[in-house]
Amino acid sequence: MKKLQSYFLFLGISLSLVYCKTNRQPVVNQAVTKNETVADAAPKPAGLSPFLVPEATIAKMQIEEGFEIKLVAAEPLVSAPVAMQFDDQGRMWVVEMTGYMPDTIGTGEDIPNGNIVILADKNQDGTYDERTVVIDSLVLPRAICLIEDGILVAEPTNLWFYEIKNGKAGNRTLVDPKYTEGGNVEHQPNGLLRAMDNWIYNAKSDKRYRRKGDKWLIEHTHFRGQWGICQDNYGRLYYNNNSQNLLGDFFPAGLGAWNKNQRTVAGYNEKSVANNKVYPIHPTPGVNRGYMQNILDDSLRLNDFTAAAGPVIYRGDLFGKNYEFNAFVPEPSANLIKRNILNEKGYVVKGEQAYKGREFLASTDERFRPVSLYNAPDGAMYILDMYRGIIQHKTYLTPYLKEQIGKRSLTQPLSSGRIYKVVPKGAAPKPVIIPDDAQELVRLLGHPNGWVRDRAQQKLIDFKYNQTLPALRAALVQTANPLLAIHALWTLEGLNSLKTEEVLAWLNRPEWTYRMQGLYAASGVMTPKSYPQYVSALSTMLDNNDTLAAPYVAFLCKNIAGFDEPAARGLLARLSSRYANNRYVADAIISNLEGREELALADTTLIAGTGSLLGKQLEKVVTSVKNAQGNRNPETLKKEFPKGAALFTSICQTCHGPDGAGVKSLAPPLNQSEWVTGNKDKLISIVLFGLTGPVRVNGHVYQTPEVSGDMPGIGYDKDMPSEDIAQLLSYIRKSWRNNADAISTEEVARTRQKLTGREKAFTETELNGI
Repeated sequence: MKKLQSYFLFLGISLSLVYCKTNRQPVVNQAVTKNETVADAAPKPAGLSPFLVPEATIAKMQIEEGFEIKLVAAEPLVSAPVAMQFDDQGRMWVVEMTGYMPDTIGTGEDIPNGNIVILADKNQDGTYDERTVVIDSLVLPRAICLIEDGILVAEPTNLWFYEIKNGKAGNRTLVDPKYTEGGNVEHQPNGLLRAMDNWIYNAKSDKRYRRKGDKWLIEHTHFRGQWGICQDNYGRLYYNNNSQNLLGDFFPAGLGAWNKNQRTVAGYNEKSVANNKVYPIHPTPGVNRGYMQNILDDSLRLNDFTAAAGPVIYRGDLFGKNYEFNAFVPEPSANLIKRNILNEKGYVVKGEQAYKGREFLASTDERFRPVSLYNAPDGAMYILDMYRGIIQHKTYLTPYLKEQIGKRSLTQPLSSGRIYKVVPKGAAPKPVIIPDDAQELVRLLGHPNGWVRDRAQQKLIDFKYNQTLPALRAALVQTANPLLAIHALWTLEGLNSLKTEEVLAWLNRPEWTYRMQGLYAASGVMTPKSYPQYVSALSTMLDNNDTLAAPYVAFLCKNIAGFDEPAARGLLARLSSRYANNRYVADAIISNLEGREELALADTTLIAGTGSLLGKQLEKVVTSVKNAQGNRNPETLKKEFPKGAALFTSICQTCHGPDGAGVKSLAPPLNQSEWVTGNKDKLISIVLFGLTGPVRVNGHVYQTPEVSGDMPGIGYDKDMPSEDIAQLLSYIRKSWRNNADAISTEEVARTRQKLTGREKAFTETELNGI
């Protein structure tokens, strides 16, 4: 039940202005840089925001000096783009979410009118001129992934695999019928990022996928992100939520998510960039809570991220060294793209915004809505722009925002969309075409463009180029190009050909870059025969005081325990003795102890005292487990309050957690919260019109950045029956360890009537006066 200033846009069915790309020259912005001004950038009251053709939209953009923006595609060639992938020929496979919010109440959202289309640049002039619909009649498709002889397509609630032959979709296989189970359109998994470790990861999800022969593997991983997910040159994942600039994993994605009793694991979902300030170049009152204090500044410009969308770690070869390890994050509600500079110290990755008071790219066109960013085969950075006036789903649409929409005629037209690319001024890069030649693919594993390296690795694995094994092993041991060696390692892993001696050799390397990859690779290739060699190597790392390796050693104990529990226990005890006050090692140790936390806490041979950070963290887990044992049967409550359970799943649990214990960076707990179990009128008021922080729950004051500063209400939706709201509140008042009495439909209706005309969220002070 939290405000999400969505990165999605209303989609419509007609255009009053149509831009036809055919026979046009590429459109490029005219050198509006950080050292120049445009008349539209001056503060002024928000007026009408007319639909503009791409040339006019580009003219309203300001971009960092030395760069320019080129139009790649626009309506009618593409409509409502939300995600895409490039193929080996440099064509774009684009997801069109045509059916999203046809009107302010979402009429017809279930109509199957979404598409997967291929855009091609037939004359190779840098702009795309051909459109082919590959898959149509989809309901709100949201993500794709090209793999082997087909494509994964996320169409809620399902994840499908379509066979593709000669550019046409054939048979389809249901990979996961629960890919987007729970959550509304703004709160469903997406991304389908095929990462360096050969698994496919998602935002807003705790699942990962991998194809083995004709079978699809589904594994549990860390829950991460909201919209969009990307990786850096070493396979670490990055993502965000609507109000956070950039979050990320310090450790490999596939480790440490095993203990269901452990709510968080240090090193995952970390704030890679903590500064959430944004700098729009025009007034932006059209945000859902723009009337609230500190959301907008004195010139009506957004202060902080409220709709952070699909980020990218730039890994191309065009921008120059100053842009290596840079993260770019779109903010569609403020019509801008943020640049962050990341730095690595050991296994910790932290960064800062590149500028103060300005952005890498910003526009005065309110309809410019960048929702996803991508690396590309030509080294440029690509931008998907849904180009819409409205960016809020009906679930959270406030009367304030409806008024803003009406004042500035932001509804129509609703079926456009643009794709741009950012390049250095004067650059005319050509895409790298991924060949079929096996040896050339191995060579491309060392290409300076990260997209090229990734795709070469994927193709070698997808089509089982086993004849390249000698060349891959040669690449593995060369030292001139570390990135070539790393991709060779994971290509061998993907071909099921990585040898124990090769991994062990990397564990002995002095450079952390190699040891880090070797430690992660060990988790996937350890066998009953080889595990003793890994135990010996990890013990040597501890003997050598390899602090950087210590969390990895703890994570790997999970694998070792499957073959030799005493050996794993011995390593954990050594780690506990030496690193009990290192939060990363402590949490990695606890990730091994599911179901044994209380026994471990009492075992002095494993946990050296409860006064350490490890002891305190373990005590928290034990307390959480005991609390959970008192929870009520959720199936019984679902039968008693079916509408309430459904509403909780679709609206509330994403931010408050399915266990009601709250979610880091999003929302405080509902379980045993005095706001839930106490005064009925207060709770009804909160759910109807929202709550703006800070707020005290069980003696702890929750405020940003620990949680989002604002929770939305659902009472703005006049079509939401009071009976459904009453069931929702009754459901949470009786769930988990809560045991309060139910709330009636009449009680909700009475409070609704009393609060007629209210728009603002409540504060804690106001609620205490009720």
